[in-house]
Amino acid sequence: MKPVKIGLLGLGTVGSGTVKVLRRNAEEITRRAGRGIEVAHAAARDLSRPRACDLSGVRLTEDPHAVVNDPEVQVVVELIGGDELARELVMRAIANGKHVVTANKALIAKHGNEIFAAAQRQGVTVAFEAAVAGGIPIIKALREGLAGNRIQWLAGIINGTGNFILTAMRDQGREFADVLAEAQRLGYAEADPTFDVEGIDAAHKLTILASIAFGIPLCFDQVSTEGIAAITPEDVEYAAAFGYRIKHLGIARRTGQGVELRVHPTLIPERRLIANVDGVMNAVLVKGDAVGPTLYYGAGAGSEATASAVVADLVDVVRSLTSDPENRVPHLAFQPDALSDLPILPMAEVETAYYLRLSAEDKPGVLADVARILGELGISIEAMLQKEPPSEQDPATIIMITQRVREALMDQAIARIEALSHTRGQVVRIRLEHLNKD
Repeated sequence: MKPVKIGLLGLGTVGSGTVKVLRRNAEEITRRAGRGIEVAHAAARDLSRPRACDLSGVRLTEDPHAVVNDPEVQVVVELIGGDELARELVMRAIANGKHVVTANKALIAKHGNEIFAAAQRQGVTVAFEAAVAGGIPIIKALREGLAGNRIQWLAGIINGTGNFILTAMRDQGREFADVLAEAQRLGYAEADPTFDVEGIDAAHKLTILASIAFGIPLCFDQVSTEGIAAITPEDVEYAAAFGYRIKHLGIARRTGQGVELRVHPTLIPERRLIANVDGVMNAVLVKGDAVGPTLYYGAGAGSEATASAVVADLVDVVRSLTSDPENRVPHLAFQPDALSDLPILPMAEVETAYYLRLSAEDKPGVLADVARILGELGISIEAMLQKEPPSEQDPATIIMITQRVREALMDQAIARIEALSHTRGQVVRIRLEHLNKD
């Protein structure tokens, strides 16, 4: 059979990696797909830039629309990032009857419902394994490998930049700003790191994972998001004293009231495997009712790691070219007419445990006042540590671990504690998850 011709939008890190993997592993890929896969047409913003791949035999252009409208191209691979131009190009490709492979998490999280509906009408596939956790096949695991399970919850380290920063803060006792600057020098963080350190990138990915796990529409605008810029070396040290590590987690949980969707710094028991995922690596822990907890670990970014997922999607698309569109694996795991509108819980209704750190005058009665406030709201203290002040003029530091409680009650407790005449400044709050079999 003739090879399948693909059009590539973007020849940056992932685009170049995709070309390299397709060429280097061409024989193996053909054996798996049943047909060869060849890059016929590729678009890049600046064709004068040197590329880290062999582009011989590939037609090159600076106009991505030329690739999308090329009648020879059967599959469009979108690797340009962003969401407005990418959306326009993907929708045009679908209208032209072409299959699409993308690594663009923002595109899927924000416009996926529209894109998948258009693809369904046209009978084409949109594949997006590379959009979440780089080379880790977590989309396929959720959509196919765990199809016999009712997914109860998932928790993921799905941004390598944030994980690199928190790992260095823990191992080297350094400040957030110092490690962020190093991450930027090493190329792990962008000049504007907001998407990474504020959790927006992770929220895009969590949106996709939750939709596939629970069979709900994509709902990025309902994810509660909190960044890691306020984490201090002291918090990392105190967490370790209690046997925990701080990770920037994306958490999705099905409850009787709805679905929790949240990204925030989280204390995890140090004995958990996911607590020991360090540096720029990613990991996703998934709890299914039949299989129990399963962990997926690997490189969350990088040229060939992400290209691995792109090429895997291409193989799946090529395998499906001769199949009936109605019998393909659904984009979001569940049949399009079977998606359910489970409510997304506001953060105030989420129940979790907490790490609290506060500064207060070192005098009798302070702890009693704090304990009284927590007790009146039904909040139980699981562990507590008090650090003596350096001098009599300095406030003491009190650190507490609480049992699980609704966030709305914790909000009330913190407001009342901060209003005490003995306390100084704001109470630091970091959520805590045990991530056990519950």
